[in-house]
Amino acid sequence: MERIAVVGAGLIGRAWSMVFARAGLEVRLWDKVDGVAGRAMGLIANSLADLRAAGLVQETPEAIAARITPVATLAECVAGAVHVQENGPERLPPKQELFAELDRLCPQEVVLASSTSGIPASEFTGNLAGRGRCLVAHPVNPPYLVPLVELVGAPWTDPAVVARTRALMQRVGQVPVVAFKETRGFVLNRLQAALVAEAFRMVRDGVMSPEDVDACVKDGLGLRWAFMGPFETIDLNAPGGVADYADRFGPLMGGITEEQTPYDYDAPTVGKVTAERRAALPLEQIEARSAWRDRRLMALIAHKRGQEG
Repeated sequence: MERIAVVGAGLIGRAWSMVFARAGLEVRLWDKVDGVAGRAMGLIANSLADLRAAGLVQETPEAIAARITPVATLAECVAGAVHVQENGPERLPPKQELFAELDRLCPQEVVLASSTSGIPASEFTGNLAGRGRCLVAHPVNPPYLVPLVELVGAPWTDPAVVARTRALMQRVGQVPVVAFKETRGFVLNRLQAALVAEAFRMVRDGVMSPEDVDACVKDGLGLRWAFMGPFETIDLNAPGGVADYADRFGPLMGGITEEQTPYDYDAPTVGKVTAERRAALPLEQIEARSAWRDRRLMALIAHKRGQEG
């Protein structure tokens, strides 16, 4: 059985552990804070039970969890691993230190991947002897439900490492996409940033309420986007496909983008959106609502799998 090392036992590390374990791989889980990896097993068990109840795993939660072993040291975690998935703090110095230690501990054939949401691999692997086997494998939260993984190498990452990581992600049920070069925030975050910034602008400029902006996505754009991306969407939105769409709507859509200046998350607008959200959902209910979101994602995944079959 192949072994995967998951470094960091927070939300993303726990999710990665489930992704690999439900695919039949052995997982070693470590966190620098004593006791965190052990306590993570209870949370993992709860999530696996939810997956089983939704019909998204065939094995029992206990059988899957048995392939995940919390360990006490980083050296024990990576021993014998073929792939390391790092989930450390989103700060550059700790990531540089951690990758230097991983590079020292792991044989050269072991891939070192980071789950970072926005730090390019070139910023924390440049001085490593084994920098060619390092890359970003950025998941979407929570990765055991949302399968997309962005693979982004540094300029010196070996293309064979990217290919090998893509094959692994496909084998464990994820949907890997490959960026040909590094960009600030990677691709998914850039797409999300454009939509979120425009949502804030519509509230700031008095065009629409936060509640109704949310409705434009969840009851409008989001229904299509659950099954197709922006290019397929516009390809179907004009009889002659993409070229016809660009001819018909290019002037309108291009003109809109000319108005979309950078947004700085100004305090008054953030405060207004925050007030409306807290009126709709008190802060102490966020955890319960997040659990509801995860169950809805499970139902959507089950539905999409049924459609694919």
